[in-house]
Amino acid sequence: MTGRLHTQPLLVVDGYNVIYGTTHYEQLIDEHAGAGALADVAHLSRDPYGHDPFERAREALITDVAAYAQGSYEPVIVFDAAGNLSDERPDFSRAGVRVVFSRTGESADTQIERLVTRARHKGRDVLLVTSDNTIKFTVGGVPVTTVSSQLLATNLAHTSADIEESRTDRSYGHMTLEDRLSPEAREKLWKMLGR
Repeated sequence: MTGRLHTQPLLVVDGYNVIYGTTHYEQLIDEHAGAGALADVAHLSRDPYGHDPFERAREALITDVAAYAQGSYEPVIVFDAAGNLSDERPDFSRAGVRVVFSRTGESADTQIERLVTRARHKGRDVLLVTSDNTIKFTVGGVPVTTVSSQLLATNLAHTSADIEESRTDRSYGHMTLEDRLSPEAREKLWKMLGR
């Protein structure tokens, strides 16, 4: 395609759709909010102590998406402003992930459509993660690939397992031969060496 920019594909994640679509993240929502509690957030958002029932789930998702996207995608996670404590919640970047909150009075779907449309006009590849069929059909098609929230969660679990295995392999690689031996084998070695 002529005029196409050579940039990383854009990874757009429908934040609350993934959180509510996967047990791992849904379990991180504060139990005071309960399942399907977006309707209850309005009263919680006025909590004078700043209680945010979604903070842990959002942070876990950001961390996981950062690990998944590293070097392969430019990641953006979009959250509905309706589920936030404040209409003034700022957009921010953390660990290479841009986090966007929809504007007051607009849905995350509208924000996602805007991001994907801009990328499409630039001829940029997009991987959209949502299980929301409406948004899939609205913005899907070349160069947009859509995958379900559950598929992303499965891929993230594999990525986490690979990272943990790599850490274990590295730490094991720094161990001495003596460190790698069982206590019994170490004792036999010391006897052979006259220790």
